[in-house]
Amino acid sequence: MGLLNHSFSVSILSVFDVKMKINKNVIQIIIACLVTIPGLWLKVSGIDLSSPPLEAFLSGLAILGASFIVLWACDVVQLDVSQTLAIALVALIAVLPEYAVSMYFTWMAGQHPEGEYAQFPVANMTGANRLLIGVGWATIAFIAYYKFKKTIILHRESATEILFLGMATIYAFVIPIKGTLTWIDACVFFALFVWYMIIASKRPTVDIEFEGPSELIASLPKIPRRVTTWLMFILAASIIVLNAEPFSEGLVQTGRLYGINEFLLVQWLAPIASEAPEFTVAIIFSLRGQSNMALAALLSSKLNQWTLLVGMIPAVFGLSSRQFLNPIPMGSYQLHEILLTAAQSFFGVAVLIDFRLGAKEGILFLVLFIGQFFLSPFADSLAAKGYPINGDWVHITFSAIYIILGLVFLLKDPKRILKLRDGFKVLPTPRSVPIPDAKHHKK
Repeated sequence: MGLLNHSFSVSILSVFDVKMKINKNVIQIIIACLVTIPGLWLKVSGIDLSSPPLEAFLSGLAILGASFIVLWACDVVQLDVSQTLAIALVALIAVLPEYAVSMYFTWMAGQHPEGEYAQFPVANMTGANRLLIGVGWATIAFIAYYKFKKTIILHRESATEILFLGMATIYAFVIPIKGTLTWIDACVFFALFVWYMIIASKRPTVDIEFEGPSELIASLPKIPRRVTTWLMFILAASIIVLNAEPFSEGLVQTGRLYGINEFLLVQWLAPIASEAPEFTVAIIFSLRGQSNMALAALLSSKLNQWTLLVGMIPAVFGLSSRQFLNPIPMGSYQLHEILLTAAQSFFGVAVLIDFRLGAKEGILFLVLFIGQFFLSPFADSLAAKGYPINGDWVHITFSAIYIILGLVFLLKDPKRILKLRDGFKVLPTPRSVPIPDAKHHKK
């Protein structure tokens, strides 16, 4: 009798846990939808708030909510389309929020090539890329070490992402050297992305583990699931596209209103809204002990942005200006921003070349990011007072530090570079092998 009562109690608790889990997932979906309403309503109604900060906040909040919806839909769509198409869709759509803001500024730069818009696409692109490594990778490394006392170990198949990120990074150094970002550069970055996609699409299909709202949507019957997923895509994409303009313009006008550098607002505040969902999911994975999956996701996102996002700037500028002969205008400051971003990326590749990321490397990422983040505007303020130093000097200095540290990591064992050749191959799925990250490793 006691055994029956115990079994009954366990069954009741299991049902209760399932209901609580479903309710929690439903609440998350509702919240994500609700925060998009004010920004969407302002855009559709055409109401002028005459308050750039409020307009930027509401439209940014809408983009944030839509970003989570996109992320959940990207997870579930892998059940209903081919592996190749799923990879392509996830790669393209997951970074739509970041692209929407950057492409708006790029389009406006093509319409007004002599105006100030030309500086903002580079600001947004470099900020998003540096945040991924300087904050995203660092956070994952800290959680893995301080919560689980382990070093993150990536699967062998991540050689493809590391290799192509390295190739894109090497080519990225060409941009500040020649001083232009042209349609030829776009072709190179697009080619690298397509090449990567061809290899990735041939990988064996793996079992998908869903978490949060994705798990709830995936549990629906086939037809309702497909309808729900594509409605989420359409809704989120519409919200992001509609709010890209008021969010972008709101940031610029806010800077003018309060005397804040518009370049810095576009560079750091805009990416925070669009990168937040990816960071949130990665942190959740890390807290559950799946830090290798978290790092792999951020590594893939970095590769997408360092190829597609960079390549789309000259492509969209050419379409907007209706000519591809003249490159998007860039000054020394923008070129040094690209140099610094390429240098950080080089250091990131050098660290991951042995498929490991520890707390020490995470500290280096974060310290260097914080250093250039604060010292660059501080140096510009000194320059305004007549001192012989400015943000350009900070960019060059930190670029040199990143490159030197990257070379130190590479020269510790140069043979590791040759192992990246595996990135050109279709490697076996990690499903059939133990997950190194599941064990406690220490360097």
